Amino acid sequence: MTDATPPMQHVPARDIPIPAFLSDIARAYLGPGMPSPPYPPIEDKTAWRALVSATDEAVLPFLSGMMAHFQAEVETRDADGVRVYDIQPQGLASDSRGVVLDLHGGGLIMCGGELCRMMGIGSAARLQRRIWAVDYRMPPDHPYPAPLDDCISAYRALLSVVSATDIIVSGGSAGGNLAAALILRARDEGLPLPAGLVLATPEIDLTESGDSFHTNNGVDPGLRSLMPVNLLYADGHDLDHPYLSPLFGDLTKGWPRTILTTGTRDLYLSNTVRMHRALRAAGVWAELHVTEAGPHTGFPGAPEGLAIDEEVRRFIAECLG
Repeated sequence: MTDATPPMQHVPARDIPIPAFLSDIARAYLGPGMPSPPYPPIEDKTAWRALVSATDEAVLPFLSGMMAHFQAEVETRDADGVRVYDIQPQGLASDSRGVVLDLHGGGLIMCGGELCRMMGIGSAARLQRRIWAVDYRMPPDHPYPAPLDDCISAYRALLSVVSATDIIVSGGSAGGNLAAALILRARDEGLPLPAGLVLATPEIDLTESGDSFHTNNGVDPGLRSLMPVNLLYADGHDLDHPYLSPLFGDLTKGWPRTILTTGTRDLYLSNTVRMHRALRAAGVWAELHVTEAGPHTGFPGAPEGLAIDEEVRRFIAECLG
């Protein structure tokens, strides 16, 4: 009988210095993270609701402070029953083309409502584009496929406003999961695909099979394994289904130009690198940007993060022609 246990490499405990060449802002991101509370049992929805509520309440003051200096016009839309924040940043050129369908992060369970609106304002300011920020439903009350259903509904509604060639789909972290899954499902349902796709440190493998889930565990200061959340979200469906883990989808039947961003300390480094290689193998135009020492979500507001924002703005401009 063959031993199915994979070989292991023992790595001794060691201290990992924060690189001196990083900006002061970036270095601050790499300090020790706050300890995370334990996940509740999958079946305890009351405890999950309490965890989501407490986490959102803790994030709200921080995000409010970050967004206080961003000015934007925000209109709340009903996109076939899905709440969408239609956001135009201050100073947007009158001849600006295109709309970014923005799918927020938050580990598939957090950052809805007001947090979604504020994150959308931040995206609009960084990208200098009109944003449709989708306030999709989430577990514990609305597991898969409800969140993806909402994203597809919002995409269909946006297609009734602008052509697919004027749409960019964008998602970071959990939003990257939904953004990539949206492409697969839109293609399978015969919808026209957007002009481009932005995947920022995407959570596109809910099986967590990549190498960096081990090598960057404890190195990424802001992220740990989300396997209990993944199981809660999947609600009994197989984690390797392409609509749950788009990394395992068939990418050869149509896919838009894609930009992917990550960092060398990102727990989702493997997700991003493997997706880039899979897209390239499928003949898809895709580019990958890896920030040195970057953790999950990168270095927002730091020079290193601003450089990535510039790359994404350039990519969007090229996709929109």
